[in-house]
Order: sequence, then C-alpha cells, then structure tokens
Amino acid sequence: MFIKSDNEFLEYCGRIYCEADKKVFIYPCSYVKLKFRGKYIKAIVDNNQGYWENYLGCILDGRQSKIKLSDDNYKQELILMENTDSNEHEVMLFKRQDSCHEVGLYGFEVDEDAVLLQLPEKPKGKIEVYGDSVSAGEVSEAFDYMGKPDPNWHMGELSNSYYSYAWLTARKLNAQIHDIAQGGIALLDNTGWFNEPNYIGMESVYDKVRYNPAFGKPVKWDFNNYTPDVVIVAIGQNDSHPDDYMAEDYNCAKAKNWREHYRDFILKLKTIYPEAHIVLCTTILEHHKNWDNAIEEVCREIADEKIHHFLFEKNGSGTPGHIRLQEAEKMSDELAEYIESFGISSLRRGEC
Repeated sequence: MFIKSDNEFLEYCGRIYCEADKKVFIYPCSYVKLKFRGKYIKAIVDNNQGYWENYLGCILDGRQSKIKLSDDNYKQELILMENTDSNEHEVMLFKRQDSCHEVGLYGFEVDEDAVLLQLPEKPKGKIEVYGDSVSAGEVSEAFDYMGKPDPNWHMGELSNSYYSYAWLTARKLNAQIHDIAQGGIALLDNTGWFNEPNYIGMESVYDKVRYNPAFGKPVKWDFNNYTPDVVIVAIGQNDSHPDDYMAEDYNCAKAKNWREHYRDFILKLKTIYPEAHIVLCTTILEHHKNWDNAIEEVCREIADEKIHHFLFEKNGSGTPGHIRLQEAEKMSDELAEYIESFGISSLRRGEC
C-alpha cells in the first residue's frame, strides 16, 4: 500500500516546500512522522545533492539511525523496516543536514494489510531559530572531539540536527521547531562562508523556504504558516570572515553598518512576530567578544521587554570546533531554563 506525501496521517514539521507529488525537505530539523500497524515500511525519496555526503535521519520505535542517500536526483527506495511482526510502529524521517542537499519525499510503502494510526497531538509550543552551522548541528556526532577542532576527515556523516542545541532545547520545552540554520552563514551578503565565493547572508535567507541558488530560484516563505512563541537569533560567528572588523575596531564604519543591519533584522522579526519573545545570542564556538558586545548594544537600543540578550556560560570560549552533543546538551539546559523564565504557558519543561 502506497501512502502519498499528502496523506492526512502524515505529520510534518519545519519549513517544507510543497511540490505537486512530493514534499521537499530543505532546512535541518524538518521531519515527517507516521504511526502504523504493519510488517514493513520503506520511504520513496529523491536527493538533490549540492556538496558533502548526504544522510537522512530515521527514528523507528525510539531507535535512531542514519541512511546514506545516493548522489543522483532519481527516486530511491529506503527500507526502514522489514520482516517484523505486525505490531504498532512509529517512524520519523528527518533532515540531519542543512541545504548541502534537498530531499524530496514522495511517500511511504507499507504492506497491504497495514493500518494507519493517529499520531499524538503535536506540541502546542513553537520555537524558531535563525542560525548557522552550530544551530544546524553540524559535526555534532564527533563525540571524541569535544572542545577540539573538527576532524579533518569528515564528509557530512557527523552532522546531525537532532543533536543540535536548537532541537535539544525545543524538545526539552516540548515545542515544535523551525530551524532556519545554514552552515557558514553570516548576517550580511558578501560575508561569512555560505555559497562561496558569492556569499549569501541571513538577510537574504530568513524569508525563504528555498534559498540555495544551486537548486533553483528562491521561493518565499509564508510566515502565516507558523507563529513561534520564541525566536532565537544565533548570528554573529561567521560575520568575521573575511575581515574581523568588529574585533579590530568596534567603532569603524563596517562595525557600525553591521549593528545597523542587525538592528533592522531584529525589528523585522519583531514586526512579523509581534507577540513572540526574541532571544539574541551567539554560542560557545570561539569568537571575539565584540560581536556579543555589539548584540548587547543593539538589544539595549531597541529596549523592548520581549527582546532579550542571552549569553551561555562558556559563550565564545567553549570550543574552537563545532558543538558536539555533550556540549549541546549543556547549552540547551541553559537556554531552556532561560526561556522557561519567560512564563510562556505553551512551553512546558520536560525531559529530552
């Protein structure tokens, strides 16, 4: 029995691009869930590769695994479960990586006698994150490299958005998440690392559902589709490339320009989500403290009771490499506790 991607028993979360016969997963943490009674299940997908090796995450009956995708853009079948008893099963497929690739889901194939079951209600709380590779969970599975530079041999297999501080925080607060995170991205165009050498910044990405020029023209996102209780803006770590002007001269023209654009960006989000709490931060990834000073200055200038500046315990000094799961757990504990202090009724602290 084939279950089309638009079947009412499928649950989606994330900024997902809808085409005629498939759902396209672009951002990390985007997922589809299905609950059923049956003996086997496979997913029919395609993979539009940009770079790295590409993997999908799968959680079947509480056990997590990853599935390597072929590099071509033809349909491929992913066997998720076979030759089991006809019991109840729950499966979640999720995007482990950022727009180094796009995955199209056409649907699922289950045995003919399978029965689709209703999933539990989605959490009512909602979080949205604007960030870079740290928010995407890049290289988070390099467990033996905690507090160290990244291993030079990885090719994408160590990136897992499920272990990002962003998704960990959302799960601890029993919240949905839209993770608008892209490795290498800065605030401004022509800075950072994303889409080298024609760098694209978050100012050009935040309002898109499809944004990587390698995959076609940009597609606008309809903000009416998702209204978060909390918005986390974790930008300011890739902005030092190619010039760390904020560190060199806090009051130079480039530094003042960045602060003006950052302020405008936050006020745009405030206009889009007037009732949301907005948390401004960077992370424990090593960077100069002047970037955090700039964020603090902007926060004070805006002077809105629902716009907050948050610093992690090891902010900017925790690691020279990406954030591993062990470090992300600590970050998410700190951030969840901070968000909990806002007293938002739809966000309930629980275990991850």
